[in-house]
Amino acid sequence: MQASALPCRPVVSPSQLQSRTSSRGLRVAAQAAKIMLEVKDLTATITSSGKQILQGVNLIIREGEVHAIMGKNGSGKSTLSKVLVGHPDYTVTGGSATFKGTDLFTLEPEERSHAGLFLSFQSPIEVPGVSNVDFLRMACNARRKSLGQTELDPLEFYAHVIPKLEMLNMDPTFLNRNVNEGFSGGEKKRNEILQLAVLEADMAILDEIDSGLDIDALRDVSKAVNALKGINTGVLMVTHYKRLLDYIKPDFVHIMQAGSIVRTGDMGLVDQLEADGYAFLDEGLGLPV
Repeated sequence: MQASALPCRPVVSPSQLQSRTSSRGLRVAAQAAKIMLEVKDLTATITSSGKQILQGVNLIIREGEVHAIMGKNGSGKSTLSKVLVGHPDYTVTGGSATFKGTDLFTLEPEERSHAGLFLSFQSPIEVPGVSNVDFLRMACNARRKSLGQTELDPLEFYAHVIPKLEMLNMDPTFLNRNVNEGFSGGEKKRNEILQLAVLEADMAILDEIDSGLDIDALRDVSKAVNALKGINTGVLMVTHYKRLLDYIKPDFVHIMQAGSIVRTGDMGLVDQLEADGYAFLDEGLGLPV
């Protein structure tokens, strides 16, 4: 096999990388930022078969940070996303996950959503008979109620949602269509980010939001995500491609393999993947290529 064009980096854990990065002065502010999501030694299986997927995931995301997870198909990226939001297809068998200091696994999926955790689905489902505007307003008011805020009536909600439609270059007629019914792949992804914007979630888990998007839709979705980022929010993106990360710049890039995070770095790690694929990772871990 031809030698890698780029030097293989030493394997480090996410906590080690974050510590080293901050010590170089690149992430000094992160030391003062509160931990939003902390995952420790998380293991999980497929509920129906008992097959082990997650093999001890460790991850820390602080307020204001953007993290990206990359990896081969079947490495556990989407499984991690679904486990964090409480998908019933997966069973947690070990480890822990806290969100804003609360044990995630003591909360029902809807309670995690009300607390500010959001997952954009890789393949959003259609909901016939339910209009977008009704769905969005009910979801928005459920979160507002959980926060002790006044619920929005239809006119108030319309004023709330219109600027978010404009941010995504979405026609207001989208509100009158049934949820994702007859939507193109790009329209479904825009609709997912519209939900994120309407809910004003604290932590966004974006599972391959770039799949199925043409270049214009990718720019619009990325622009919206960048606009929604803030010093008190966190973003975790799952992707296969560098093009998304060129628009939404991550602070940390993680690579998953065989159900755990085996490498953490910055955009330089993405460049190494683009140049050499995952072969350099196997070599660095002493695995057969």
